[in-house]
Amino acid sequence: MSENNTTDTAATGTVPKQQDKDAASPLLEVRDLKKHFPIKGGFPIKRTVGAVKAVDGLSFDVMPGESLGLVGESGCGKSTTGRLLTRLLEPTSGTVSYKGQDISHASRRDMMPIRSEIQMIFQDPYASLNPRQTVGNIIGGPMEINGINPPGGREARVRELLEIVGLNPEHYNRFPHEFSGGQRQRIGVARAVALQPKLIIADEPVSALDVSIQAQVINLLQEVQREMGIAFVFIAHDLAIVRHFSQRVAVMYLGKIIEVADRDSLYEAPRHPYTHALLSAVPDADIDADKRERIRLEGDVPSPVNPPSGCRFRTRCWKAQDKCATEEPPLVQLSGDKPGHLTACHFPEDPTVTRTKDIVMDPALAALEE
Repeated sequence: MSENNTTDTAATGTVPKQQDKDAASPLLEVRDLKKHFPIKGGFPIKRTVGAVKAVDGLSFDVMPGESLGLVGESGCGKSTTGRLLTRLLEPTSGTVSYKGQDISHASRRDMMPIRSEIQMIFQDPYASLNPRQTVGNIIGGPMEINGINPPGGREARVRELLEIVGLNPEHYNRFPHEFSGGQRQRIGVARAVALQPKLIIADEPVSALDVSIQAQVINLLQEVQREMGIAFVFIAHDLAIVRHFSQRVAVMYLGKIIEVADRDSLYEAPRHPYTHALLSAVPDADIDADKRERIRLEGDVPSPVNPPSGCRFRTRCWKAQDKCATEEPPLVQLSGDKPGHLTACHFPEDPTVTRTKDIVMDPALAALEE
């Protein structure tokens, strides 16, 4: 497809709202967010000799009560993005606005009233809980810090939260080592919702759990979202789980968003070659294998210290041309796509997941196919 087959949309990468434009204001607005980690070198004086560009220009919105999925390969900057949104990391540049207030470089005092409304569920349930504190102290601690005294007392509220997440209220005085991985993650969920937040950043909340437990935790998060109206930024690398949980999905590659759309558009009519490659790797027992595309990419993701010029995916893309090396493709809506379906590609794919011929990017594998 020609690069001219685009509609006139903002090239900033702003994610249009899935609902009516006048329905509500964004809960979270991210504009050109960057995080570069300096590399120190030299002897005897340590000086900055480079930077790891973990997040390099993200722009998106999160609406109240919606769930935005953030997917991509390991090392693409997903977890760093989550920590930037919760201000666990200081951004290098760009803005993060919550309810219209810029919190990108807000002081600790300015963040105090906002901290209770933005919570995080961490990836590792074994490392995110203090082993020296009881479950009651872990879940009740945020309420004590923020001076919240719910009706009936904090202990009664903690026991209620334990019951909400499917644990026995009598486990109030137990320690984290007495629970399984799935139970510990439920404790993490209870801690995150204890202050009734408006936004939860879930950083791969089920990747460390057994498959049999993953569905239980995902269903728990969906139930919490429905009952409390909480917005989620759901970070994961499992596309099947993201499709089940998220209303919209953004695909990241090497610190940038390369495609974003509602889940049906993204999974049924992807436009970016990288999204095609990701979807081709998702196992699906309900699809005819003979009609499913197979794309095997060559090599690893390039180093974020020195990313490729132009389009960052061009070194692994089967459609790359000279233009891809000299011009970075803007994140725009292509003609014929649904509103809000944005793609950053000079030569996008046809909107389908079916193929008549496999694509094997590794020459060695291609020889074996022959």
